[in-house]
Amino acid sequence: MRLRSLLYVPASSERFLARAHERGADAVILDLEDSVPEADKDAARQGLAAAVPAVGRNGARVFVRINSGPRQRDDALVACRAGAFGLMVPKVQSSGALDALAGTLRAEEATIGRAALSFLALVEDPAALLDARAIAANHRVIGLALGSEDLATALGAMPTPDVLRYPKLMLHYATKAEGKLSLGLLQSSADYTDLDALASAAAEAKAHGFDGATCVHPSAVPVLNAGFSATAEERAWAERVLAAAATSPGAFELDGRMVDAPVLARARRILAS
Repeated sequence: MRLRSLLYVPASSERFLARAHERGADAVILDLEDSVPEADKDAARQGLAAAVPAVGRNGARVFVRINSGPRQRDDALVACRAGAFGLMVPKVQSSGALDALAGTLRAEEATIGRAALSFLALVEDPAALLDARAIAANHRVIGLALGSEDLATALGAMPTPDVLRYPKLMLHYATKAEGKLSLGLLQSSADYTDLDALASAAAEAKAHGFDGATCVHPSAVPVLNAGFSATAEERAWAERVLAAAATSPGAFELDGRMVDAPVLARARRILAS
């Protein structure tokens, strides 16, 4: 599955919902959590029945970011009935907590005859970060991301790129160890209009093996889609490598560099993306 760009849309905002399907994001995250005022949360939840099919009608995967705490169960069940592809689960503490959420959903999924919802897990405190590989291994989890602001607060730290770089890499390694999608940027900017900085951040994250990132403004979507896609130069290189491999059994040299099994695997992955 390719999730290069995941656009957050407040589930309470008719204005943002109306055009979310036009933005070209690989996924739309209908947010019931931080971007929705407390007084609007129940109405936003009930609006999922119309919002989920509307924002996904051009092919985007639709996730719902549910609330933690007492609202979680109802949020998850309504998202399930609305046809969401998956849930973004905030403040994940353990794989067991995700199993409990899956248990809440299982009977409803069976009753309406739908596929099991996939989970994107948000890791937002130090204890969960240290248990990230177990969270990534959960059978429902397809990807992980770091909740930077919450983690920094829990650490008593400032959410600067320097402070967050190591935690993001820790989560990235744990996620990749389980073969799941790793979402995020090692650099970040509060100025979402600085698209050059965003492109640089996406290029760096891609070089480290990240798969995509979330964004809060539609202008970021094409930048992330391009930044997490193979370039024309990368595809041309991969084609040359595989063409040479067809006539060169075992390891061989190309452009002054050794080509062996890991390099061939990288070339195949580029062409498959």
